[in-house]
Amino acid sequence: MNMKLKKIAATATTIALFSGAAFADTVLTMNSWLPPTHPQVAELFVPWASDIEKVTEGRVKINILPAPLGPPPAAFDLAKNGIADITYSVHGYTPGRFKTSVLGEMPFLSDDAVATSVAFWRVQDAMLKDAGEYDGVKVLTVFTHGPGEIFSRKPIETAEDVSGQKIRIGSTMAHDIATNLGAVPVEGPSSKAYELLSQGVADGIFFPFETVTFFSLEDILDYGYTVKGGLYNSAMFVVMNEAKWNSISAEDQALIEPLLGEAFARRAGEMWNAADAKGRAEMEGKITIKAASDEEVAALKTRLAPIVEERIAQITEAGVDGQAAYDMMLSEIAKIESEK
Repeated sequence: MNMKLKKIAATATTIALFSGAAFADTVLTMNSWLPPTHPQVAELFVPWASDIEKVTEGRVKINILPAPLGPPPAAFDLAKNGIADITYSVHGYTPGRFKTSVLGEMPFLSDDAVATSVAFWRVQDAMLKDAGEYDGVKVLTVFTHGPGEIFSRKPIETAEDVSGQKIRIGSTMAHDIATNLGAVPVEGPSSKAYELLSQGVADGIFFPFETVTFFSLEDILDYGYTVKGGLYNSAMFVVMNEAKWNSISAEDQALIEPLLGEAFARRAGEMWNAADAKGRAEMEGKITIKAASDEEVAALKTRLAPIVEERIAQITEAGVDGQAAYDMMLSEIAKIESEK
């Protein structure tokens, strides 16, 4: 399906969701800042919203807005203040607000987004929620994208080759890693990536495979450098206004709950795995990719260890045992990977 047909299909789906909303007992407005054709919208949120409508027999419907009510960093407050009922965003777009989410941004976690997403949710549910960072909202899930890699217009044979390059990043963890490697971090949401690169504001970018090709960056990027487990990751949330959630009947809440939390995180991970595989295939013949050797990965782990330790301490400062949370994250990832 070409891009034009994808846009038509996505628009039709949004209209269908909206047109049926008038007959529901509860209509939930979902703010969305990604393009309707992005797989996180078209292949994750749209079918998830449809499933909620199905299990509640049409009593609860979700209207995914075709245009955002605010920029990505405003997403959490849009839900908390009731401007939108449901929102999603990247934790790292609001530096300093979420201290525990850095757990999902750590380097070298896994090449499997299902493993990182489900593990992240399990630790959130078991430990991180005690930090109280989501007061005022119902957390529908947290998850990660696939492993984050380095892409640039300039040759990259080792991670050190990004030294002096201007690299777009999307979180404080990515910022610290880029800085450690001698790069100059450039802030900006993923939706601004093409603009930053095409105008020379950035030389390269920290991204997963999917996002490079979705935003057509393979046309302006020539080199990639991959690290086993990912050089970094990005943590994301989906939240709902707490009062709006409480307004839904207990019976319908019980029907919706199985579609939230771990099940939603797993679904997100599956979407990202499929999207990354497609994105990497679309790069063939366009971007020259160098995979870090085992020796290079070992050296990077040693080099970035102080950053990991600093972030573990950050989680502890938020009122959660950071080391225990990190250990649980790694343990859950290993457990999930072994089940495949």
